[in-house]
Amino acid sequence: MKILHVVGARPNFMKAAAVMRAFSRRGLTQSLVHTGQHYDGNMSDIFFQQLDLPTPDVNLGVGSGTHVAQTAEIMLRLEAVLTERSPDLVIVYGDVNSTVAGALVASKLRIPVAHVEAGLRSYDRSMPEEVNRVLTDSIADLLFTPSSDANENLLREGIDPTAIHLVGNVMVDTLVSLLPRATRPAGIPDRYALVTMHRPSNVDDLPWLTQMLITLRDISRHLPVLFPVHPRTRQKMASIGWDDTGDRPLRLLDPMPYLGFLRLQRYATLVITDSGGIQEETTFLGVPCLTVRDNTERPVTVSLGTNIVIGRDMGVLKREVNKIVLGHVKEGTSVPLWDGHAAERIADVIAGKTAIAASA
Repeated sequence: MKILHVVGARPNFMKAAAVMRAFSRRGLTQSLVHTGQHYDGNMSDIFFQQLDLPTPDVNLGVGSGTHVAQTAEIMLRLEAVLTERSPDLVIVYGDVNSTVAGALVASKLRIPVAHVEAGLRSYDRSMPEEVNRVLTDSIADLLFTPSSDANENLLREGIDPTAIHLVGNVMVDTLVSLLPRATRPAGIPDRYALVTMHRPSNVDDLPWLTQMLITLRDISRHLPVLFPVHPRTRQKMASIGWDDTGDRPLRLLDPMPYLGFLRLQRYATLVITDSGGIQEETTFLGVPCLTVRDNTERPVTVSLGTNIVIGRDMGVLKREVNKIVLGHVKEGTSVPLWDGHAAERIADVIAGKTAIAASA
């Protein structure tokens, strides 16, 4: 069986790294296509090095663009690759444009599709990622879910139960493998808040972005704030004339490779984010997380983990930060199957199907 992995953005890389390692241990033939959706060195190349991902067999070099243009360009370029390589299975990851583009092209070419991290739902169709999730799951042949709520979502949508496999969280697999190297960084405060913010629904709202930055500056007077700034967010900050010069406890940093960010995340007093993956990582690490969104596609991080979805009200953010600083911390518990072995379960399923096909 020839397996082709399609990745394009940082969360994809972390998931694919674990899956490809598990497949290699079973001797499965595989290749890697990087769409180029993330093309900045700190957002892509360094990730491949730190995660021990092989050099991609193909880089489509798509780069930036609108959601429609980027998805269409990936599809156009990927079709030729799949036609030439003729894989037996295409694996896509997460919920980015590369995910749905890869699934659509493979399906049109009648190549079976596996979706890693299937079944997550925010039930907010204004999110491009939600559209990507729903479309990908509707055409996937194998759906690997990270938690039981994802199974329930898929079953409600009429997905064949025999196609659904609860395997756990492959992003946690990568986190576990790198945790021994995630030592405390030198030169950081004893206590600090770590911030990430990149979703268009947040950073493209310039009045809100201004208020968020003012709020972070206010918080930093009592608790130092470290903020690695996504390129998109940095661009929007420049458009509002935000001045980050001077010696302030609000420290704006460049985008970080995964290991560097994991070090900061592991030792943070709290994390403020709009990222789905970081909700999962903080739950595994036991670090308090405040999600600045109105919803989450990862409710298990709220019901079992350390995550609190606080919406976009900056007064609420200040109040919740103050609670954590005073020691009123939400205690999480372990999520079933988030144990560092999700990729091995995926490999077991694929290897089993390969054996069945070989004996037929």
